[in-house]
Amino acid sequence: MNAALPDVSITDVSSNLSPLAWVGMQGIDLPITVAEPGYRRDLHARADVQVDLPAPHVKGIHMSRLYRLLDTLGQGEALSPAGLHQLLQTMIDSHQDCDSRSARLRLNVDLLVRRPALVTQDLSGWKSYPIRLDASLIDGRFDCRVQVTVGYSSTCPCSAALSRQLIEQGFQEAFEGQETIQTASAAAWLRRHASLATPHSQRSEAVVAVNATGEATTLGLLPLIERIEQAVGTPVQTAVKRADEQAFASLNGQNLMFVEDAARRIEAALYGYIRPSIHVRHLESLHPHDAVAWASPLPEGVLT
Repeated sequence: MNAALPDVSITDVSSNLSPLAWVGMQGIDLPITVAEPGYRRDLHARADVQVDLPAPHVKGIHMSRLYRLLDTLGQGEALSPAGLHQLLQTMIDSHQDCDSRSARLRLNVDLLVRRPALVTQDLSGWKSYPIRLDASLIDGRFDCRVQVTVGYSSTCPCSAALSRQLIEQGFQEAFEGQETIQTASAAAWLRRHASLATPHSQRSEAVVAVNATGEATTLGLLPLIERIEQAVGTPVQTAVKRADEQAFASLNGQNLMFVEDAARRIEAALYGYIRPSIHVRHLESLHPHDAVAWASPLPEGVLT
């Protein structure tokens, strides 16, 4: 039992002498800590990690080294671009015998945030924001990209206009020939018939990615989410009572948008972020297909 254990990844030579772009692992369960001003939480992540294998004669990399280094992310220190940069460099250093010069890491995690109701005091619930984090260190160049998915409600402007026309026609027919209309009578008609036609609305989502600066101490997730939610104006709610549902209906009615409107609003809200990319999707209730739009990246800037 005291004999040295064989390590064929070192002693054996690859049967086919060729370099490999990336080698590593996918789907590693990992606890990670996300901390930002006013927020700190331990969350469950799934991690993918790889290094390059440029040496054609090396049979295999050291998976256990990558795993153990990745495990340091789960030891309570909050995620940051600076910390990820250091981790990737350490992974490369651990594979000098493989001539590795590059490493990359992907984390998928659901960011849990408690959100208050629109109107009701002391009422709130949890909302989950899917996050994807891609960090790479390739030939000395560090890149860290953060992607968030934000759900919101969208009400179709065209459908709203068509609905208003039908309500207008119904109102005119109901009071045709009357020189004056009593306020109470008009209010009673509206109370009963204002939903004669209703515009279609649907749950929608925005997938937004931006670059984080390498020296940043936080990922800036919450400020990014806030920018997106303020831009669309109708983020989906958690716990609600009737007053909150009514307030949400009012927000939708005053905030009509096509998928193109949503993409442009978010694009404008992200001015100053580095290489933003925006994909919005409205899960149509009128059609069995979705309406989608992409926004072109804005000029590079600095995180604000």
